[in-house]
Amino acid sequence: MELLAAAILGIIQGLTEFLPISSSAHLILVPWFLDWQPGGIAFDVSLHVGTAVAVLSFFWKDWICLARELITGLRQGSPLGNHQRLLAWFLVVGTLPAVAVGLAFEETVETQLRSPLITVFTLVFFGALLLFAEMKSKQNRTLEMYTWADSMWIGFSQAIALIPGVSRSGITISTAMLRDSSRGSAARFSFLLSAPVIVGAGILKGFQFIQSLRHPAAESAAVHWPALCVGILTAAVTGFLCIKYFLRYLQTKTLAPFAVYRFLLAGVVLIYYLRKY
Repeated sequence: MELLAAAILGIIQGLTEFLPISSSAHLILVPWFLDWQPGGIAFDVSLHVGTAVAVLSFFWKDWICLARELITGLRQGSPLGNHQRLLAWFLVVGTLPAVAVGLAFEETVETQLRSPLITVFTLVFFGALLLFAEMKSKQNRTLEMYTWADSMWIGFSQAIALIPGVSRSGITISTAMLRDSSRGSAARFSFLLSAPVIVGAGILKGFQFIQSLRHPAAESAAVHWPALCVGILTAAVTGFLCIKYFLRYLQTKTLAPFAVYRFLLAGVVLIYYLRKY
């Protein structure tokens, strides 16, 4: 059963991390619906590592190019000399707000904001924002037309995604589209921007996991290594496939179905919550 639960949650993480429907909400709601016990820090590590592997492996050529251009630009004294160098710095600037907010408020979020009732409100509100962006965006700007203001607005919006139910991809794509970005460019920038945060979260959780291993009587005694590996594998594979086909989907289709899904999920959660409590 542990392996099955790990596989299910890994698949959910891989899909919902990159679709605009909130991975944090689903990882709260699925165990809540099924009365599963929290997987602990070891399993948190596996899910973060899995999605980090997915986004890094899918965009590996982009990351090599961006890193090379960033270093070359610094060496040549021309850090903003071309689009790739600009994009690299846009990603740096856009990452900083999420890092600052994450470090400052991680404990608050983990202890006070993981209520299913909170996800009802965030699913609805940010689903409405997604639908509003879809209707109002001119979608006449590509990634090559992004500016410093775009990177800062999208970066600040990503910081809000620490709250369960917001969705990192959902709010960053919405923000980009409200600045008239095309869907495809918005999603691509969102996924590139997510990589440092996802990798950073994985490193942080990994450090906490290593710390727990020093106390065998506590969490390390309960580590189920096969389940951890299954979580990593399923999150990585489904995350990779999700990025691939979601980017293809956005070339011709709208984000409206994801907003509708968020509204329906919020309704189901609210009904279940009222009946249960």
